[in-house]
Amino acid sequence: MTLLPTRDRFRTILLLGLPIMGGMLSQSLLNLIDAAMVGSLGQAALAGVGLGGYANFMAIALVLGLGVGVQATVARRRGEGRTAELAHPLNNGLLIAALIALPLSLLCWLNAEPIIALLTEDPDVRAIGADYFRWRTLAIVAVGFNFAFRGYWNGIRRTGMYLQILVVMHVFNVIISYGLIFGRFGLPEMGAEGSGLGTTLAMFLGSIMYFLLSWRQGREQGFLRSRPRLHDLRRLLRLSLPNSLQQLFFAAGFTVLIWIISHIGTAELAVAHVLINLALLLILPGVGLGMAATTLVSHSLGEGKPDEAYRWGWDVVKVAALLLFLLGLPFWLAPQPVLQLFTQDSQLLALGSWPLRITGLGMTLDATALVLTQALLGAGASRTVMGVNLGSQWLLFLPCAYLLGPVLGGGLLTVWLLQSLYRTLASAIFAILWKRKRWTGIRF
Repeated sequence: MTLLPTRDRFRTILLLGLPIMGGMLSQSLLNLIDAAMVGSLGQAALAGVGLGGYANFMAIALVLGLGVGVQATVARRRGEGRTAELAHPLNNGLLIAALIALPLSLLCWLNAEPIIALLTEDPDVRAIGADYFRWRTLAIVAVGFNFAFRGYWNGIRRTGMYLQILVVMHVFNVIISYGLIFGRFGLPEMGAEGSGLGTTLAMFLGSIMYFLLSWRQGREQGFLRSRPRLHDLRRLLRLSLPNSLQQLFFAAGFTVLIWIISHIGTAELAVAHVLINLALLLILPGVGLGMAATTLVSHSLGEGKPDEAYRWGWDVVKVAALLLFLLGLPFWLAPQPVLQLFTQDSQLLALGSWPLRITGLGMTLDATALVLTQALLGAGASRTVMGVNLGSQWLLFLPCAYLLGPVLGGGLLTVWLLQSLYRTLASAIFAILWKRKRWTGIRF
């Protein structure tokens, strides 16, 4: 097995993956900018926004799987030559997103304070987190729409559209959030919750832009030209629901992790929010390459070329491993200067240095899991992906993190080490599953 793919395959991966990676990287940078702005308001604000963000992640999880379902279906149809029906999965995804998101937003809005109260006993952190969470939940329907649109554009290999819209959304988000947090540009000074409202407004702006673009360029491929058929909705749900449930339990597990860290201490919770956003700076580009694998694998299977699909999975893993190694270098070579971009608190800097080193070192090993998760989803093996991810997280990592962290006094560093070990194990399992090729026979 060569260290890198051939030049032509490397070029194909980059042409498809770079715009997605750019979009993912811009999301990471946005999270870091939000953390830097909110971090200037103090530990309670940073911790509260962190809790509200993780609770929101759990709330939107049920619509996140739609993006992969739409993308895999569109790419498969493209491989089969069914160009007049490429936008039909998008129509189905938008309808399902609306049916799930609207009642979910109402439920979360009305119960924001009790939900955040489950995660922390600190009254200041709880108050800030509830306000932030309440604003973010208004955008669940926009998140569902945006993921469905993203799946469509990625599935037809026009990933540049996704990147362009996301960059506009993020620039708007930074400007409006800054104004709402600090009371600039004639906007009210809302403090930390202004970040939540700013993000929600940016999400709806993205939905409007996606709709206009798809209306102009996707009509000939069936965008909003016919009513969704019941059996097509069921097919998309069968493909998307396991991934959505995985996202839900993964988000719930992430929220449990934050709860575990909150029992170690408020300072640990505050620095964990920064550490997680820095980790996303590495993870999301890896997921972006994985989403390129989703399209490449599904398209090859649609053409009846399972061996080609198998090669694409490994080739994307190689590129992702190299990329994550290079991106992780500053984290383990100079952790304190990186952390000083977000806080000058000496206690937080001391707490976060070694966990950040572990993050930088561990991401190369995580590349296999990040890419092959998405590749298997492109092949339709969503139930397998759900079983591996949830089993390793809920049956192994979280119980050990609670026992060795707050119970036995291992602290934040111990929890971070365990997280890296469980992701390495997941990479090994996904590599074995990919090599067995049982996913090549899945039809949808």
